[in-house]
Amino acid sequence: MFNDWGYYFFLKNEEFLSLKKEYLCTLIITRDLLMKFTEFNLDEQLLEAISYMGFDTATPIQEKSIPEIMKEKDLIACAQTGTGKTAAFILPILNKLSQANYKSVNTLIIVPTRELALQIDQQIQGFSYFVPVSSLPVYGGGDGSDFETERKALSGNTDIIVATPGKLLSHLKMGYVKFENIKHLILDEADKMLDMGFSEDIKKIISFIPKKRQTLMFSATMPPKIRTLANEILHAPEEISIELSKPAEGVLQAAYLVYDTQKTDIIKKLIADKPDYDSILIFTSTKSKVSEIARGMKGQGYSVEGISSDLEQQQREDVLSRFRSKRTRVLVATDVISRGIDIKDINLIINYDVPMDAEDYVHRVGRTARANTTGVALTLINENDMQRFKRIEDLIEREIIKMPVPAEMGESPKWNPKPAFKNKRKFKSKSKRK
Repeated sequence: MFNDWGYYFFLKNEEFLSLKKEYLCTLIITRDLLMKFTEFNLDEQLLEAISYMGFDTATPIQEKSIPEIMKEKDLIACAQTGTGKTAAFILPILNKLSQANYKSVNTLIIVPTRELALQIDQQIQGFSYFVPVSSLPVYGGGDGSDFETERKALSGNTDIIVATPGKLLSHLKMGYVKFENIKHLILDEADKMLDMGFSEDIKKIISFIPKKRQTLMFSATMPPKIRTLANEILHAPEEISIELSKPAEGVLQAAYLVYDTQKTDIIKKLIADKPDYDSILIFTSTKSKVSEIARGMKGQGYSVEGISSDLEQQQREDVLSRFRSKRTRVLVATDVISRGIDIKDINLIINYDVPMDAEDYVHRVGRTARANTTGVALTLINENDMQRFKRIEDLIEREIIKMPVPAEMGESPKWNPKPAFKNKRKFKSKSKRK
């Protein structure tokens, strides 16, 4: 019932909140069964920081990963976006670092995007607030003003480095990077890095790191190329898989059947009917649409901004900062940040169009209902995207309720997912020789 949330989305706010409260009660019962962070034998100061940040119980990926990492085993973990996998590897590493005074880079975390590097570094700063551990993100796209800070950190006076492959390689080629004492190598969003063509860069980076180390690989999906890489760089790893390629439990999903000309109007109505929703993220597949959608949303009495790779790095950070602090209510974004954005309490995700890749749907809706919260994800489906959305339903093993637009907006297309095109041309077989 409650997964068909879109049906209730046009209800009056009091009724909507009542239904959401009932749904939350069902989640709370499940969460009572999860492990407490106090059960992991973590450093007291680390537990104090975890409590200060408002965390009490571990998510399933944390519950399974933290003990194995604390045993210093290699690990390959498959968990979807929004399950708390960042804390799953950060906490045991910080626990070890808090118990010794290292004089050089101890841990290297490699990530696909600058947004994810910043996100992980921010989490490290939060969790390590009461322990003497230092970290620094190293990523490209800046104006060069951070070069000296990065050089000093990579030369040995920082415990944890969080880096994108390209920028890190440029430093390594200059000869001053000191990685000879690295004890932990972590690849986060490994599948995304391979999709972006970083396979050879990763192997080059690893060649600078001691072979005797603990290696952790986290990925949202587990295609064959990830298995191949894991076989090359991990030693007898433990394997963990948490609900591969399915949206988090707290995501309440629905879809609207629309024509393209109706999309902006229905979004305006959805937002107007929910004044208590102060953090709304709209995804589109192409950066050319970001500005167009943002312009169409202007003049509604709330702030709207767009973010894509067209913006300079500092501009992107400023936009995310305003969205994170609730100064911007609606953010329009491309898939480039669907894995790299970590903002709490996003109430509503709207897919302006159906993503090209079914896996990207999981990453988009994973921006809400993060770490045991709830949220709503709505998708706008036009007549050409129905087959693509059907593939998403097959992937997540769930049929999502689909509704027409409100009657005052006109007719909607009918749900009719067409099968993929097949070449029906027949070829004559060669006649058998007698």
